[in-house]
Amino acid sequence: MGRFQDKKVLVTGSGRGFGAVLALAFADEGADVVVHYNSSAKGAEEVANQIRKLGRKAITVKGDIASHADVLKIAETCFGEFGGCDVLVNNVGDMALDQKSWREFDEKVIDHTLAVDIKGTMFMIHEIGSRMLDSGRGGAIVNIGSQVVIAGSPRAPQYAAAKYGVIGLTKSYARALAPLVRVNTLGAAFMETEALKNRYDWQHGRREEVLRQTPLARIATPEDMVGPVMFLASDDSKHMTGQFLLANGGLAMVGA
Repeated sequence: MGRFQDKKVLVTGSGRGFGAVLALAFADEGADVVVHYNSSAKGAEEVANQIRKLGRKAITVKGDIASHADVLKIAETCFGEFGGCDVLVNNVGDMALDQKSWREFDEKVIDHTLAVDIKGTMFMIHEIGSRMLDSGRGGAIVNIGSQVVIAGSPRAPQYAAAKYGVIGLTKSYARALAPLVRVNTLGAAFMETEALKNRYDWQHGRREEVLRQTPLARIATPEDMVGPVMFLASDDSKHMTGQFLLANGGLAMVGA
C-alpha cells in the first residue's frame, strides 16, 4: 500500500522530463494517473503504458494550459472519464529556454512565458480546484515553482516575475479553496533535465557557477525533487497550505 493508493492524480506536462518522472513515481505509490501533454504525444503514451505495467490505470489527455477551453476539456476528462482528482501537480512551465540574456527583449517570448506560467497555472488551479471542492472530496494542489523568486533571473526576468505570480495564485487559492483543498508551491532547484542541459547559458559556464554557490555541491536530478512534491501532495503535509517550500541544495536561503 503506497501513500497514494487508489488516488487519482493529474500531472501536467508528464509526457517527458520531470513530469514523466513524477507520474511514474505517483503510480509506484499506488495512484492512477492522468498523463497530460501538449506536444509530446508519443512520450505521454509511453509513460501511460509504463504506469499500466505497474498495475495502475492511466489515460492521456492533450491540451494547452494557456487556453481556458483546453483546460475545461482536461478537467472534464479528469472528473468525467477518470472519476475525479485527488492530487493536481502543475508541472508545466515556460523558462524561455532559448533566451540567452535579458537584452534579448522579445514581446512574444515574454507573453508566452507569462501566459503559460501565470494564466495557465491559474486556469488549472481554478478548474481542477473548484471541482475538488464542489465534489466534497477535497484534494491537494502542488505548483512547481522555482528558487528564481529569491535569486532573480538576469537571463529572463519575465520567468522570475511569472514564478512570483504563481506564489500569488498559491496564497489566493489556498484561502479560496479552504478547508478541503490545500495549495502549495515547491521552490525547486535547477534540475538537470534535457531541457536545462541544452540551454545555452548552462553549456557556457552557468552550471559551474551554480555548482560553486550550492552548499550541497551537486545539481539536483528530477528524482531529487520527487520526495518534496509527494510530501506536499500527501497527508504528511496536511497542516500546510499557501506555502512555498524551498528544495534547492542551499543555493538560496530565506530568513525566518
